Formats: sequence, C-alpha cells, structure tokens
Amino acid sequence: MAGESKSFGDFFKSLRKKKRITLREFCIKASADPANISRLERGAMPPPQDTDILERYAKTLGIKAGSDDWYTFFDLAAADHGIIPKDIMSDSEVVKMLPAFFRTLRGQKPTEEEMRKLAAKVKRS
Repeated sequence: MAGESKSFGDFFKSLRKKKRITLREFCIKASADPANISRLERGAMPPPQDTDILERYAKTLGIKAGSDDWYTFFDLAAADHGIIPKDIMSDSEVVKMLPAFFRTLRGQKPTEEEMRKLAAKVKRS
C-alpha cells in the first residue's frame, strides 16, 4: 500500500509522488483539471463519486485493478463522502452485520449471535 494515508487526497498524492508523476503530467494523462486535482490532494475538494472518473484516475496512477491500493483508493473515496462502498452494500449478508460492526467500533459489545455470524462470514471469505 502507498502509505498510512488517512484521507483520499493524502493517498492520491502519495501514489502520484511514488510513481514520480507531476501534477500536470497526471492531469494531461487523466484529462483532469490541475486546479481541481490540487484541491483534491489538499482535501479542499472531495473525491469524485463517479466510478468511471475514479477508475480513470486509478489507472493513470498505475494502480492495478483488484490490488490493495485499488480497494484503498475506492474505499477512501467513499469514506470521504461518508458512504459505504457499493461492493460492500451489494452483499446482503454483510449489510445485515453492519449494525454489529458499527457498535463494535463504538466500543459497544455486539450480541453473541452477531459475533458468531460475523466470524462465520469472515471464515467463508
């Protein structure tokens, strides 16, 4: 992974710098506006929500589809908008377990049944 970045913009910029791609070079290759990409990297502008744009940016950054960086890229883009990634929401079993997961994150204890279901789902993955 490209580092311990906490936001989409940080992650994006670290990937771009790691690949030694200038901001202008990236924008030319990705058909993007340099001012917007600069704002994006600084966190002054949210990441795009359009999957096609995100894929274009990821490919321009040399991120391999299906890699850890690929999922981190898309997950951070969703998280910066306060949403759960679409691929997660398409799995009905996972969606049913989200309340237990959220309670766990808040330091609240999920029920024993919820923990069994979550453990079974993780084992199947």
